[in-house]
Amino acid sequence: MGRSSRSSASSSLSSSKWRYCNPAYYLKRPKRLALLFFVFVCASFLVWDRQTLVREHEVEVDKLSEEVNQLKLMLEELKSTHGDEDSSVSGKSKLTSKVLPDDPVDIHRREKVKDAMIHAWSSYEKYAWGHDELQPQTKDGVDSFGGLGATLIDSLDTLYIMGLDEQFQRAREWVATSLDFNKDYDASVFETTIRVVGGLLSAYDLSGDKVFLDKAKDIADRLLPAWDTPTGIPYNIINLENGNPHNPGWTGGSSILADSGTEQLEFFALSQRTGDQKYHQKAERVILELNKTFPADGLLPIYISPDSGTGSSSTITFGAMGDSFYEYLLKVWIQGNKTGAVKLYRDMWEKSMKGLVSLVRRSTPSSFTYICEKSGDWLTDKMDELACFAPGMLALGSAGYEPAESERILSLAEEDMSVGTSWNILRPETVESLFYLWRLTGNKTYQEWGWNIFQAFEKNSRVEGGYVGLKDVNTGIKDNMMQSFFLAETLKYLYLLFSPTSVISLDEWVFNTEAHPLRIVKHQDGQMNAQTDDKITRSRGRKEGQW
Repeated sequence: MGRSSRSSASSSLSSSKWRYCNPAYYLKRPKRLALLFFVFVCASFLVWDRQTLVREHEVEVDKLSEEVNQLKLMLEELKSTHGDEDSSVSGKSKLTSKVLPDDPVDIHRREKVKDAMIHAWSSYEKYAWGHDELQPQTKDGVDSFGGLGATLIDSLDTLYIMGLDEQFQRAREWVATSLDFNKDYDASVFETTIRVVGGLLSAYDLSGDKVFLDKAKDIADRLLPAWDTPTGIPYNIINLENGNPHNPGWTGGSSILADSGTEQLEFFALSQRTGDQKYHQKAERVILELNKTFPADGLLPIYISPDSGTGSSSTITFGAMGDSFYEYLLKVWIQGNKTGAVKLYRDMWEKSMKGLVSLVRRSTPSSFTYICEKSGDWLTDKMDELACFAPGMLALGSAGYEPAESERILSLAEEDMSVGTSWNILRPETVESLFYLWRLTGNKTYQEWGWNIFQAFEKNSRVEGGYVGLKDVNTGIKDNMMQSFFLAETLKYLYLLFSPTSVISLDEWVFNTEAHPLRIVKHQDGQMNAQTDDKITRSRGRKEGQW
């Protein structure tokens, strides 16, 4: 082909390409015009849709950025509140819960403890609903505390923590519609405070349901006249209907140390949540009065005069009638963010621990550790089961000492302790200590010991109608009582022993002596910030094992 022919062919090919850009081409061909229009519309929709997605993503990013900023502000606020705490314990050992992962063995054991709680609760609900305690052998209820529904109130927070929502809601309805404190009944100020006030406050802190706070205020107001004494040290018994207080006849007119010094956590918390300081003032006056004559070894007799504030020549013990007074000195310091405002409580507690160390002995040849009782200058080689809370208290309090002393106190807490009783009524004190020791050291040996205890309960104390104690562990003879503290304390501590450390973190909660967790309020304005904490808790939702 010649050059002119090739040029002509090339020109013809070029013009055929450009014809698709000529509108006249499509006017003569309507089908192709329709196809072009369809392609144009599809392309327009595609571009519009992508732009819409970009705008939506921008909105979502803006929202997330705002939430991140809010969380940063909350974090800075929390850091600022811990500033006082850090400055008050500068140079001191700071012991917190070990962050430990969950594992299949823990999950399995936790579920077994939960099953035990379901059996105990279902039995109470079936045979003793509304009564104070269940008698599993005869399958009926008994009112050991004046008919205040002690087991039900003691169990509220355990049900909530374990995620037993239906059971919790049924209990909540009973509290709202049937719980009545207007009873002609001489109540123990101590027992009513730790079980009822503490249980209701804990349920409020966990759920945010105001019905629990209102009921806690109602019963606390009925208890207040007990503090109307010359020294402010309360009488230990009060009639809930007429408000007449007195002490038991067998104390010779004296008040009991533990009964008088174990209301501070609950009453301080109630003042924080209601904004009414009268509860705080009543409870704190007791400690201020006792501090006036507080001995160098920090050990007080179990009988104290409400008229003079001085102790009698009675027994000194970390067991019954003395135990929780020392426990609350430490825990008020923790509840108060370990600041200067509560330094007195820490100082008194450290004095008492010097006294405790002076009572420590070791058996021979087994070398078990035990805490003696003291009467005058005489020591008695006796340690009752209630004193088994001491290792947990020592472990919890080891933080705040200088490092060397902290290690010494923690080592003492970890020593094997032995008691000399042959009965078992499902008490929690040993499991309580195992819980604290595991949380604070991460040593899984304490979990193994707790699991062995739980298996022993399942083997020896579980019956068709609930759980019972043993009158004698050697013979296996059973009693006929499921103590309310079994659900409130023993099963709760066992459940937490196999739960992640984030579940009721010791950095955020403090347990009263009935194992009811109370939220640690991080600011001076207790009422405002307790409400803020509730909003934060509810906004992020509750799942079992997340707080």
